[in-house]
Amino acid sequence: MDAKTFERLDLKYRKKNEEYMKAHANDMFRGGPGGGRGPAGKIGKPKNAKASIGRLFSYIKHDTWKIVIVLFLVVLSSVTNLVGTYVLKPVVNGLIDKTVTQEKRMENLLLGIASMAVLYAVGIIAQYMYQRIMIGVSQGALERIRNDLFKKVGRLPLKYYDTNDTGDIMSRFTNDVDTVGNMLNNTVISIISGIISLVGTTFLMFYTNWVLAIVTILMTPVMVKAAGAVGKKSRKYYKQQQAALGSLNGYVEETISGQKVVKVFNHERAAGDEFEYLNTDLRNKQLKAQFFGGIMGPVMGNLGQMSYTIVSVVGGLLCVAAQRTKEGILTILPHFDVGGLTIFAGYSRQFSRPINELSMQVTEIFSALAGAERVFDAMDTPPELPDGDAAVAPESLRGEIVLDNVTFGYVPEKTILKNVSFYAKPGQKIALVGSTGAGKTTITNLITRFYDIDDGSITIDGIDIRDFKRDYLRQNIAMVLQDTHLFSGTVRENIRYGRLDATDEEVIEAAKLASAHSFIMRLENGYDTVLEGDGANLSQGQRQLLNIARAAISKAPILILDEATSSVDTRTERHIEHGMDRLMKTRTTIVIAHRLSTVRNANAIIVLENGEIIERGDHDDLLNQKGRYYELYTGKKELD
Repeated sequence: MDAKTFERLDLKYRKKNEEYMKAHANDMFRGGPGGGRGPAGKIGKPKNAKASIGRLFSYIKHDTWKIVIVLFLVVLSSVTNLVGTYVLKPVVNGLIDKTVTQEKRMENLLLGIASMAVLYAVGIIAQYMYQRIMIGVSQGALERIRNDLFKKVGRLPLKYYDTNDTGDIMSRFTNDVDTVGNMLNNTVISIISGIISLVGTTFLMFYTNWVLAIVTILMTPVMVKAAGAVGKKSRKYYKQQQAALGSLNGYVEETISGQKVVKVFNHERAAGDEFEYLNTDLRNKQLKAQFFGGIMGPVMGNLGQMSYTIVSVVGGLLCVAAQRTKEGILTILPHFDVGGLTIFAGYSRQFSRPINELSMQVTEIFSALAGAERVFDAMDTPPELPDGDAAVAPESLRGEIVLDNVTFGYVPEKTILKNVSFYAKPGQKIALVGSTGAGKTTITNLITRFYDIDDGSITIDGIDIRDFKRDYLRQNIAMVLQDTHLFSGTVRENIRYGRLDATDEEVIEAAKLASAHSFIMRLENGYDTVLEGDGANLSQGQRQLLNIARAAISKAPILILDEATSSVDTRTERHIEHGMDRLMKTRTTIVIAHRLSTVRNANAIIVLENGEIIERGDHDDLLNQKGRYYELYTGKKELD
């Protein structure tokens, strides 16, 4: 890579990384305590922790009795571990006591070992049981959360999907729910266990020797200060690493997905240079991030060793001093012995562990509560307005559509449609033509009541669409969109998606009506062929024919075609049109098309510009008017 290329890329990505760092200035990144672990990820702070905690625990209230058992077992496990260590004191003292016989020493040793074995066994069994129980409780809660979230997201208005990224919505089901699950599985129990261990260890240290307890506690601020200093550096470099990693991953994704463009413009070398720059930048930032993440463990370990050494030295002096007290010297010092020093050394090692764990668990709690808030925000988003008590569902609809002075805007400050009026009689084909942004798709969104109009009215068979039951309204409208979407499953299941109770014979009939039957039968397993990745094993035209078959099987009296042939070639378009013509014979059809040749036979063509109807009539009428449609059809002007 030459210097000029490096300078250009450095300027480009330095600005990008600065924007990333600024946008994530309040995020917390934590490195692992040792071993060079990478970042645990981005952790946000919850806005209302109390409300989120209360709502989370409402999902486990069904298992209250299990929670009580878990708490008891956690206390039992922590206490047995603490007491098991304390039992070591009489064992050690008994071994060095010269006033007892050798047989008595062995008896005391075996008794002590047996007691410790029983205590630790009880602790292990208790830990195993509370983990098993808590996993069941947490997974049950996660199941209920996912069910509630999915059901709620399914009832949200289309506006929610228009204003939220699909990836962001998906992350609520994956990342956010996973962090909540991790908290319920491990974090809560770890915090309770850590608090019990910390309190119990502190009590036993003071009970054993208050002088050594004070010495141990005085070392704690030093360890906290050191951890804070290393953590601050670590967070800084992990942020830089995340920014570099995001740039690299994004570049790889867009380059691989755009390989045709890369190759046709001979951009392979330039792409390689840019990847080399990003890869080198990531390596340099990872070195710093991993270094500071990796030294956290050794730093804390060495400080712990220093504390252990100081405790051992002071404890040894106290043991010597305790012998001197028998001769009347240093009587103010507490009585101390070798057994006490042995267990205190163990407690001094244990003392820093729960502090470190608790500090790490707090970040996990924040992360989980922030994730829970995002999940609950989605759950609290207002759903589509419920049907009124007087909502109707007639036995059948003929499909007569009337728009009367319809005005609408997606946001209050910008009106998209302005006093739009037109009608479509049963069986008619109405074409909507106009530039991008003229309001064509918006009209179809209003007819299906994905959005409610601001003013005017839309009626079907003389009934305002707001008076229909929403499910009933949409059951009577079939749509074929420009962007085909097929679901995982067989061809038969995808066609049947239009009407789940359709028989196999009706599926085949719909496929024949859509001119899809012949190509389906040429597939390896016919109607039982499993579709891959949104129909990736089919051509664009074949996918669209399946969409038409799906619309055909619904038997809805109203059909909406939103640029259904704009992404296929002319030959495939004629094949698709043949299927659609048969589909439209008995249905009221609203067609949106950029290719004007596809709407020549429409009963009426409506030309929209800036949300207003500027022309209407059939093909011949509009050509005779020599207006906007004439200009578009003859090529004097093009659709924007």
